[in-house]
Amino acid sequence: MALYVYAVTKSSHPLGVDELEGVGGDGTPVRAVRGDGLCAVVSEAPAEITMTRPDLEAHHAVQERLWNDGPTLPLSFGFVAEDEDAVRAVLDAEAEQFAERLDELADRVEFNVKGVQEEEAILRRILADSEPVRQLNEATRDGGGTYDQRLELGRLLNDEVLARQTALAESVLAALRPHAHAERLGEPSQQYFLSASFLVDRQGVEEFTRAAEEASGELPEGVEVRVRGPLPPYSFT
Repeated sequence: MALYVYAVTKSSHPLGVDELEGVGGDGTPVRAVRGDGLCAVVSEAPAEITMTRPDLEAHHAVQERLWNDGPTLPLSFGFVAEDEDAVRAVLDAEAEQFAERLDELADRVEFNVKGVQEEEAILRRILADSEPVRQLNEATRDGGGTYDQRLELGRLLNDEVLARQTALAESVLAALRPHAHAERLGEPSQQYFLSASFLVDRQGVEEFTRAAEEASGELPEGVEVRVRGPLPPYSFT
């Protein structure tokens, strides 16, 4: 029987997931497959796994219940094993590595941090600060100017935006790093100038959130830091 796997934890974990319903609904029970010192929390896998809201909520509900009671290694949505033997084989083969990672994550949580900037706000600041950009913008307004001028304006704007977003990201990271045990950085995008996950000691949660609020308050108009957490350490397993 195929099994949907939510997380790996130590056999001493209290679990406490008996009343939860697994992915796929229909009253699917959540249970443990035990190895030597470790266990995997599973439920019977549905015939088809779809990324629907109810299934995502069921997945995260199990993981968050587990994490509230002790360290776990949460798996990504949609992880399926062939049967109990396959699960035990992985638990046995990776027992030492899993145990070490669980010890590292004990009493730590994850925070996701996104840096968001309004496009119009940054363009206004660039126009106010950069004489070359301002001159080219005037020359090419309403479709005027040459092709080379429009090309140069695009290049200058892109370079300015990138430089400013990099500086903003570094300022936020500098404020948060002293309050985190580890970090994972994502690639910046058109939507986010900063996308990062931080591993934070539970006892340092208040300090981290306060540092994030202070860093956000010091940013220019139209720029904000969005923080989500504390969460199970998805990015650090």
